[in-house]
Amino acid sequence: MKTLKLNKEQICAYQQNREPYLMIDEATEVLPGISAKGYKDLTKSEWFFKVHWPNDPNMPGMLQIEALVQMCALAILTLPNNKGKVMYLTSANKIKFIKKVLPNSRMYIETTIISYKRGIAVCAGEAFVNEKKVCKAEFNLILPDEFKKYNLK
Repeated sequence: MKTLKLNKEQICAYQQNREPYLMIDEATEVLPGISAKGYKDLTKSEWFFKVHWPNDPNMPGMLQIEALVQMCALAILTLPNNKGKVMYLTSANKIKFIKKVLPNSRMYIETTIISYKRGIAVCAGEAFVNEKKVCKAEFNLILPDEFKKYNLK
């Protein structure tokens, strides 16, 4: 399959998250079924900086993980017949928050599909700001439409 590059409008065509919960701005390299890379520009006007924390604004850790999940989901949703479908996070493991993610920074996101079978994806992702790792995690995603085909419970 060929490599895809997706802007925000194209990302929204492939997946269901919308502002203010869309945690990715551009997917710079999507290899369907394999990996996805891109970034989120974090302006000081992001809704979460106003509340987390007013005197020490930083991106909440679980929103960092959500950015990894949204990016990685594109690697599945760009496979044939998956465009626009819903994917769910079912688990996250080996989560590590290394540095704060501050306003007015660009968070680069790199994700990989470790395996994908019967609608279940085992994934890994990392995020970087100024070439320094800020977080990482392993997580599982499910594509319910595919999963249902196998009558698994």
